[in-house]
Amino acid sequence: PIVRSCAVVSFVKRKLAGTCLRMAGWELFGERPKVRKAVLITAPHTSNWDFVWMILAAWHFDFKLSWLGKNTLFEGALGGLLKKLGGIAVDRSAAHNLVEQIAQEYHRRDSLFLGIPPEGTRKYRDYWKSGFYRIARAADVPVGLGYLDFGRKTGGFGPTVHLTGDVCADM
Repeated sequence: PIVRSCAVVSFVKRKLAGTCLRMAGWELFGERPKVRKAVLITAPHTSNWDFVWMILAAWHFDFKLSWLGKNTLFEGALGGLLKKLGGIAVDRSAAHNLVEQIAQEYHRRDSLFLGIPPEGTRKYRDYWKSGFYRIARAADVPVGLGYLDFGRKTGGFGPTVHLTGDVCADM
């Protein structure tokens, strides 16, 4: 019974996501990652709407996309909902060895797809910050590629890449 209800919830989420995306004019490409754990680059990060479209894209491809958010987002009535939507609270008030904390989270879970915008901001940058790379290396998981193109209203997920530790070659 539990397995059947999980399958029903999964089916409903996929259908709901597909319907919402189609109604908004979005088209998705790619497929669900073929691994159980990965850091997913979600680029470019240009709007708070990225969150909504990426969560719906993950539901469409039948996986849970986790994400990092300021711990203050998880306070109050919305905190539980944001955690259910994959949110992981981060205290940004001081250095707390975030890379190691997230690597440990990968070791604790059977499956984890953590979406990280490599720009580290919603503003344009001509370079990517290294956090996603350092987390993937510390957790020994591949990096998956995810994107949203607001101009064309397309998005999706591409292949995963196993990092070698040679940053220049990997990038």
